[in-house]
Amino acid sequence: MVRKSLSYLILAIFMVSPVWAGSTSSSKPLAGTYPIILSHGLFGWGENSNGIISIVNYWGGVDDYLRSQGATVYAPAKTAANSNEVRAQELKTAMLTYLAANNYTGKVHIVGHSQGGLDSRYAVSNLGLSSRVATLTTLNTPHYGSPIADIVKTVLPSWIQPFVASIVETLVKVVYGGTNQQNALAALSSLTKEGLTSFNSYTPNRTGVKYFSYGSSITIPDLIQHPLMGILHPACAAGGLFQGQGLTNDGLVPLSSQRWGTWKGGPSFGILTTGIDHLQITNTLRSGQLWFDVNGFYLNLARDLKANQ
Repeated sequence: MVRKSLSYLILAIFMVSPVWAGSTSSSKPLAGTYPIILSHGLFGWGENSNGIISIVNYWGGVDDYLRSQGATVYAPAKTAANSNEVRAQELKTAMLTYLAANNYTGKVHIVGHSQGGLDSRYAVSNLGLSSRVATLTTLNTPHYGSPIADIVKTVLPSWIQPFVASIVETLVKVVYGGTNQQNALAALSSLTKEGLTSFNSYTPNRTGVKYFSYGSSITIPDLIQHPLMGILHPACAAGGLFQGQGLTNDGLVPLSSQRWGTWKGGPSFGILTTGIDHLQITNTLRSGQLWFDVNGFYLNLARDLKANQ
C-alpha cells in the first residue's frame, strides 16, 4: 500500500512539473532579452545618482516594471548638462563597468530619451560600442535640433550667456550632487539645429546595429495635462515653423526631428488626452501614467527589442 501511494506521488510530481515550468516562463515575456541600457536626457539622472534629485525616479518606474517582466535593466547617471560627446564617454564607461561587474560579454539594447539618444548614437558610432549593441532606440530625441535651444541661444546675448550658464550649473550641482563638471553652454550648442547638422555629419549609423525611434507630440497645449511643456509648445511650434521642422512638437522637439532609423510612432491614448509631451513619454516624475498606458507601451517596445536581437 505504501509502495503504491509512493508511486502515485512520484507520478503526480512528474505530471505537475512541466505545467509549473511553463506557467513561470510565460509570466516573464522579457526573459532572455539582452540587457537594456536606459540613457537619460538633458538634466536627467540615473539609478546611481546621489543628489537630492535621486529621491525620485527619472524613468518613473519603467525600469522596475521591465525587470518584473524578466528583463535586465541598467539606467546609469551621466552629467546632467554637457555636450553629447562628453556624456557619450560617460555612458560608455558606466555601461562597460556594469557589464563587466556582472560577467556579461554579449550585446545590449540601448534606449535613449531626448539628448540621451544623441550621446548613445555618438558612443556607438565613435567610441567603439557598435560591436556590443544590438539595437539603439531613441525616444523624443532632437536628431535635427530643438527650436527651443535655438531660441534660448538667440535671445540671450553672447555676453550674458556665461553668467546664466554659471547659475544653471551651480543649481544643477546643488540638486544633482556629484563631482562631474557641468557645461550648460556645451549642452545648449549640442541641441541647436546647427549643432545637430554638424553632429550628424560625423555620427553615422553603424552596420550591424538596428536603429529605431519613437516619439510623441502635444495636440492641444493645455496646462492641466502639460503644465510645463504646454508653456513651451507655442514657442517650439513657431521656431519649428521658422526652421522648416513643422508646427507639431512635444513641447521641446518637433515631431519631424524625432525620427531616426526605423520610425515606430508613439503610444496610444484616449480621446480626452491632449497628446503626450516630452517628459510624459518616459513617465518622468510619474507624469505620463495618468494619460497613457506606460507599462503597456514599454512592454511592447521591449518585446520588439527582443525580436530584433
